[in-house]
Amino acid sequence: MLVGVPKEVKVHEYRVGLVPASVRDLVGHGHQVLVEAGAGVAIGFPDAAYQAAGARIAPDAATVFAEAELVVKVKEPQPAEWRQLRPGQILFTYLHLAPDPEQTRGLMGSGCTAIAYETVTDAQGGLPLLAPMSEVAGRMAVQVGAHCLEKGAGGAGILLSGVPGVPGARVAIIGGGVVGGNAARIAAGMRARTIVLDRSLRALDALDREFGGAVATLFATAEAVEAAVLEADLVIGAVLVPGAAAPKLVTRETVRRMRPGSVMVDVAIDQGGCFETSRPTTHAEPTYLEEGVVHYCVTNMPGAVARTSAVALNNATLPFTLQLAEKGWRRALAENPHLAQGLNVHAGRVIHPAVAAALGLELLPAEKAIRA
Repeated sequence: MLVGVPKEVKVHEYRVGLVPASVRDLVGHGHQVLVEAGAGVAIGFPDAAYQAAGARIAPDAATVFAEAELVVKVKEPQPAEWRQLRPGQILFTYLHLAPDPEQTRGLMGSGCTAIAYETVTDAQGGLPLLAPMSEVAGRMAVQVGAHCLEKGAGGAGILLSGVPGVPGARVAIIGGGVVGGNAARIAAGMRARTIVLDRSLRALDALDREFGGAVATLFATAEAVEAAVLEADLVIGAVLVPGAAAPKLVTRETVRRMRPGSVMVDVAIDQGGCFETSRPTTHAEPTYLEEGVVHYCVTNMPGAVARTSAVALNNATLPFTLQLAEKGWRRALAENPHLAQGLNVHAGRVIHPAVAAALGLELLPAEKAIRA
């Protein structure tokens, strides 16, 4: 199969769909790889590295989209990209369609087969292609939150770790999954006073065992979330409903009652955000002030550490990319029900139940799309 890798065009997005090591594996399995010129140069992967791995370099994105049977990206396609997709072409990337009706309509109109990293599952019920970026985003959330607490960044002028005689900041993490767990590790490591809220007693038990009481855990009732947010200097939103829009767990009224200069980092912003006051931002302008509280709502947080993120993502996606290239999407999805969960759009129809429900669109069940 001819696999194409366009350069990412989202603001300050430097990750790349395939790193040279992945290209080498695909070529070794008999596939062709076409990489847009300069796709990986910003993170230390020059065109020469791709050529050495066996790729052909395309002069522009239009060439990649025109020739590729399988397009492998990182972020959701932008309007100029989805207009270049075509019926029968496979798109494999993050999509996050539930809060994005415009992109959904664009993909439906293209007729392509769009498979989303974030809804592919594994035998344990996890999300293996979302997990690497969730790990990065969770760790980054504390890092960027600590910076935003600085006075020059609009915060209250609080050092996250504190110093002898002055306590560290209070950090409330809403969600104890991959993002929340990684955020807790960094926050606790920086000696912040940390609490994690979740509705899964199993997740809370695992965190309690890991941290031995160094991180407090609390069942996430509405009352508990509100109280924790009002006490916190830094709030990290780390909730996820696979494929669906994130629930709004912190109201504007609660944000209004927070201490001025507090910070909110909404890692759930890719799925619409879990704070009522959240709106998407970019790495160019990552924060804004709302109700006296600093909000960081960048939709591609891991893009800030693009080399680490790209390699980590490829480690997870490469086996699935190989399956799609070797078997074609129908056979690959028919034989791998976990990969089949990634099918979001096909031939103008929405396939994923959570996306259809969120956007009020008619659902075509995946098994029917695969058998058609």
